[in-house]
Amino acid sequence: MPTASKFLAAHGSGALDLPLPGHGRTADRFAALAGLARTDTVLGRLAEGHTDAVAILAELDGPDPADAVWGVWAAVPNSIVAVREEGTWWLAGDRPWCSGAGVCTRALVTATTDDGVRLFAVDVTEPAVTALDGTWPAVGMAGSDSRTVRFTRARGIPVGGVGDYVNRPGFWAGGAGVAACWYGAAVGVAERLVSSAPTDPHALAHLGAVDTALGGASALLDQVSALIDTEFDAAALRRPVRRVRAAVEAAATATLDHVGRALGAGPLCQDAEHARRTADLTVYLRQSHAERDLADLGTDVLLTGAGW
Repeated sequence: MPTASKFLAAHGSGALDLPLPGHGRTADRFAALAGLARTDTVLGRLAEGHTDAVAILAELDGPDPADAVWGVWAAVPNSIVAVREEGTWWLAGDRPWCSGAGVCTRALVTATTDDGVRLFAVDVTEPAVTALDGTWPAVGMAGSDSRTVRFTRARGIPVGGVGDYVNRPGFWAGGAGVAACWYGAAVGVAERLVSSAPTDPHALAHLGAVDTALGGASALLDQVSALIDTEFDAAALRRPVRRVRAAVEAAATATLDHVGRALGAGPLCQDAEHARRTADLTVYLRQSHAERDLADLGTDVLLTGAGW
């Protein structure tokens, strides 16, 4: 079944009706996201976008998400300009990296206004919104259909005020949700090594390294999910979420490396599912900003104290 069909089936079955972050069941939310990504990395990515949109709408008192299939298209905020005319907001510009461009029916879109960056809910089935062909020639994460979308005077409904999208506590909870998906996808890759039942001592050493990396990442995800439920505050969450994202990214990267070294080229060339998982996760991890994120975390350490 194509991933888009899996995504729509999960939406229709209620599998994407997850607990909101900060309401006492964030660990369940992250476990569900990780489970979806473990099954199919792209499914996890699309599910994360939809469930994040639902959480944002709840946090910022946005419109009812109803039965729509949502995405969050917030990359490169200055690529879209919003102007207000007689009480109505209109969006124009090209937004890259719009995951689920061909399957989402609604999207939360950041846009630059005269006062700053704001968030808008947009009906992306309208003629004024067009997913551009040829803008996602990807191998890894190909099924995410993350095309560039063109807005040509598309009507937007404001969600929150200027700057609210990035200043709310849920921005950090959403970032941890992405890490949960990375973790689940990495577990899916690691399972290929486990299923090979290695007996060679070198392969067993690689398996031990994978267990160490994923075990540490899982513990940090549990820690940050508990913190989200007890201190739903942007300042309190910023450093722990940056830390867990860095730790999960490192664990997932280590998993890709150790599984590849243990199993060799065979599964990458002859096992289509494993090859796809590996390619998908490799691309998905680049949603992080690598050393820039680590530099931001280092700045937080200096500002707040190491506390180790």
